[in-house]
Amino acid sequence: MQYVAPVGIGVLYALLMSLVREPHRRRLNALMVAGAGAAYLSGGGLGGWEFAFTALVTCVAFRGLDSWTFIGVGWLLHTAWDVVHHLKGNPIIPFAHTSSLGCAICDPVIALWCLRGGPSLIDLFRDRRRSREKPRATMAL
Repeated sequence: MQYVAPVGIGVLYALLMSLVREPHRRRLNALMVAGAGAAYLSGGGLGGWEFAFTALVTCVAFRGLDSWTFIGVGWLLHTAWDVVHHLKGNPIIPFAHTSSLGCAICDPVIALWCLRGGPSLIDLFRDRRRSREKPRATMAL
């Protein structure tokens, strides 16, 4: 469950974000990745490197205001930072020792969705269902 739940959280994130219309969805996701970049600041586990990483992700997030690709890259950068924190023993949630590992599993799911352009999953499911329905024959009078 430790490995499955983070994947589900990533999918749930994309589903919930699908409720937001474009271009607001892209801009909101740029803000989310900027916030994620600062998530480890209060723990200080890597000293000054925490500030350098936050600055880097903030720059990437700023570019993400106009680009889903940059948002996806930001989530992948955060994934790498999660792995470093997991290995160094400085979890994102201090009382949950595997929280950084969970974040490292969740973030690439979000990144893949972003790298695909952050499409509305709700619309994708709706369109698939419509394409499976057979058109009804109509009689012309």
